[in-house]
Amino acid sequence: MSNPPPYAPAPTNDKMGGPPQGYPQQPGYPQQPGYPQQPGYPQQPGYPQQPGPAPTVTVVQQPIMTTTVVQQFRESPVQTVCPYCQANIVTAIHYDVGTFTWLIGAAICFFGGWLGCCFIPCCIDGCKDAVHTCPNCHQQISRWSRL
Repeated sequence: MSNPPPYAPAPTNDKMGGPPQGYPQQPGYPQQPGYPQQPGYPQQPGYPQQPGPAPTVTVVQQPIMTTTVVQQFRESPVQTVCPYCQANIVTAIHYDVGTFTWLIGAAICFFGGWLGCCFIPCCIDGCKDAVHTCPNCHQQISRWSRL
């Protein structure tokens, strides 16, 4: 009952001269005949390449972001593209009497402004509606009502 010395070589597959069945081939050693090529090691000459799974290609399409700029047509001139002449312009503004102007005049008249004071809102641009027009083709682009 003697134990084998600790320096004894591991048992090998005697038919092939390589490592026992189930053990991987060591790196740096030539591939032994009859053993499959291990992943991660270079293919040895004379042995066919093992077919592997086909690579999967996944195409991911990014969504296209479109931003719509909403113009704020208020009391100030606005840079925009004229929908009529397609010119890149800064709008021209003039003021028209609108519903807010008439309501302010009626309120002044109701509270005692009988001597023509009810027409004062018709002279103040801050009480009128702002009308945006194109300086090229003079078409009305927008109207901003104070109500």
